Amino acid sequence: MKAAVVTTWGEAPRHTDAAEPVAGRGEEVVEVLASAVSPRVRSQAAGSHYTSTDELPLIPGIDGVGKLANGKLIYFLLPDTNKGAMAERTAVDMRRTVPLPRGADAVKIAALMNPAMASWVALRQRITFRRGQSVLILGATGNAGRAAIQVAKRLGASQIVAVGRGADSMNDLTRLGATRVIELAGDPGEVKRNLAGAGESVDVVVDLVWGEPTRDALHAIIPNRASDEQELTWIQIGSVAGLESPIPSAALRAVNLQIIGSGQGSVPHHRYRREIGVLAKEILKGTFDDSGKAEEVALKDVETAWADTSSTKRLVIVNP
Repeated sequence: MKAAVVTTWGEAPRHTDAAEPVAGRGEEVVEVLASAVSPRVRSQAAGSHYTSTDELPLIPGIDGVGKLANGKLIYFLLPDTNKGAMAERTAVDMRRTVPLPRGADAVKIAALMNPAMASWVALRQRITFRRGQSVLILGATGNAGRAAIQVAKRLGASQIVAVGRGADSMNDLTRLGATRVIELAGDPGEVKRNLAGAGESVDVVVDLVWGEPTRDALHAIIPNRASDEQELTWIQIGSVAGLESPIPSAALRAVNLQIIGSGQGSVPHHRYRREIGVLAKEILKGTFDDSGKAEEVALKDVETAWADTSSTKRLVIVNP
């Protein structure tokens, strides 16, 4: 079969021959219809993600939409493996799949599930989020950030502060549900004042960036809380700005701050599967609007598309 194959860490995958997948116990081989290129997939292909198996050659891709031998459609999540989703076929653990209705839009599901899943699971499983609470999203201009705005709105957030870089890409964040937008690329003093004002009574921070932006946001927000006793839950989800971030020790003592992480390993398997099933239904009924943000790319063109990092659209690798 053909697949996108990484033979050197950090280089774009090439469209080439690969061994046919073999189904193990509890698995089935599926025809892959669509699989998205997310930051998580790019870090997988670079060998830099904490789940990397350090095995080459590698077929990237952590999830997608597939067709079973009986013609039924499924959304699937793969375990940490070097035999990923960006291939004509892959083997999936049926315990890590959810059924999709006949005629479901495979590209839409592939494009939206992974970015929306991060904040959806975090707000529904890692904390007890209550309608009316306020949310600040750090890293709101990426695919996961845009999805997080809509997830917070769907779950009943009263205020949604979208923080990120790129004024052009932030113009429509209010349309998605943001009640306030803060541009990080402005004057540092003004940015700090804006973060301090927005964070003085926020309940939850969804952090998709980590690194220096998190350090700066903590320094701006913590000394300016309206009430030190009001709980502030900081959920670490992504690390596109850095794998490490210095946390001021005083922040953990001066206010009621709780820092937690959210990912597949932090939620029991059966609950995670239940959440992706609910999320798939929300996507298919049109809860999330990301019109024009997905770009279909044929598997055979993966190398060229992968190397072009200028586009803000989410690449979805498809098998025609």
